[in-house]
Amino acid sequence: MSVELSRIEEFALIRLNRPQALNALSFALIKDLGRAFDEVAAGDARALLITGAGEKAFCAGADIGELANRSLLQKKRGAEHGQATFAKLERLPMPSVAIINGYAFGGGLELALACTFRLATPNARLGTPEIKLGLIPGYGGTQRLPRVVGEARALEMVLTGKPIDAPTALSWGLVSRVVEGDALAQGMAFAREFSGHSLPVLGFAREAVTRALDTPVAEGLKIEADLSTLAFQTEDAAEGMAAFMAKRKPAFRDR
Repeated sequence: MSVELSRIEEFALIRLNRPQALNALSFALIKDLGRAFDEVAAGDARALLITGAGEKAFCAGADIGELANRSLLQKKRGAEHGQATFAKLERLPMPSVAIINGYAFGGGLELALACTFRLATPNARLGTPEIKLGLIPGYGGTQRLPRVVGEARALEMVLTGKPIDAPTALSWGLVSRVVEGDALAQGMAFAREFSGHSLPVLGFAREAVTRALDTPVAEGLKIEADLSTLAFQTEDAAEGMAAFMAKRKPAFRDR
């Protein structure tokens, strides 16, 4: 299987398993990813972790051999299918963490950008090299990258095609942490910093923050007020406040 979905304690784990091709995104792999995201969405995992098999690459991008000799309609539908698949990841009911262990180029970086968080190993290299092929990113990179690193840095990455290393990605805010040693264990430890909280309330918080990027402040404040009110209506909010008053750890039940 080019996409392996498993459970590791309270987390779902997706591993891209094409190490001989640096875990490149073939069309078949993208379909497998879509099915895996659907399965994760229907499950009870507290978070999703995504990584790549081997030590060289998280995902080196599209399978270039599949991109040539297609009709204009096939090319457009291919971009739309990739975008729709990564949108499933972005809309999961639980947060997701990309553990970038090596190269994350092109579609690989776009996959990571659709995750809630990104961690990188010291050997990670991140880039959008499509311009070197006479192309541009097509799976959401031109839209998500500037929202993460800002317009100027996104333009630098997209227009030059030059990759950046892990320390630069950290300083730009493209990754949250650079992790040493056992990257999967580090990813699980990172996910546990939020996975014990109420999943519905985590969802409200994520929606409020991400919608802030697309709305004027006045409209965003209305959205925040609505979502904050919804959070107050959950049983988990009542439990959280009661636990605080009683000086004990809350026992959230995701409702």
